[in-house]
Amino acid sequence: MGRRFSVRAAVGALLLTCGLAQASDPQTITFGVAPGPYGDMVKQAIAPSLKEKGYKVVVREFSDYVQPNMALSNGSIDANLFQHSLYFNKFIADKNLKLTKLINVPTAGMGFYSHKIKSLDELKKGDIVTLSNDPTNLARGLRFLQSLNLITIKDNIDPTKASERDIATNPKGLVFKPLEAAQLPRTLDSATAALVNGNFAIAAGLKLDSALKQEQLDDNLKNIIAVRTEDADKPFAKDIVEVVKSPAYRAVIDSPNHVYSAFQKPDWMVAADKK
Repeated sequence: MGRRFSVRAAVGALLLTCGLAQASDPQTITFGVAPGPYGDMVKQAIAPSLKEKGYKVVVREFSDYVQPNMALSNGSIDANLFQHSLYFNKFIADKNLKLTKLINVPTAGMGFYSHKIKSLDELKKGDIVTLSNDPTNLARGLRFLQSLNLITIKDNIDPTKASERDIATNPKGLVFKPLEAAQLPRTLDSATAALVNGNFAIAAGLKLDSALKQEQLDDNLKNIIAVRTEDADKPFAKDIVEVVKSPAYRAVIDSPNHVYSAFQKPDWMVAADKK
């Protein structure tokens, strides 16, 4: 038994070493993504140009919002694309991670979706609205609800840190249920409505324009590509930024054949359009 355990341990260590070696290979860039369109964005809009520069591009999908940053920090991936700046900044502060934002990319906003009503005017007392339970996106959802005049948040609360306990008024008497973000589209069969992040909406087959209301994003809520801080000035990181700013990337983003044409563009891209 001891020998078998030793062999299994050695094989496990070898696999881990191989995984880390691949992530650290200067000619291989492993991207971590969450379910939804951002893995496709890497494959369709970023990877082709990186391959032309001589890189091999690997896309690794994670099922939650925690592991892509932990995997980036421990070196098993080289970059990730799944989160906005507000979430990223809080996460790396809470976990004391040395990660750095490279650039914002076009992003699908949160939507107010329902299979039961056609208008917010139809909402009534006791209706259940589900929303993300991670602290950053919970606060984001509450700000979205406030912008729709469905709730108000207490005046003495930082709106970027608000929770359901910080709701001051709820005139329609709605019931809010925070859940794991990836589960929210499935709640549309039982809840009256759900606030669904754009990536999970697309992954679930929801059309962005089917939302009763769409969130308007500032750059803090637009998704980013992140790398380890120690890698931010390395050639592969600079090449990622160069590709994202390239005409080839923009052509894919603007193509009506892809979902990205409906995404909200980051400030740097809007500014470039005005030149």
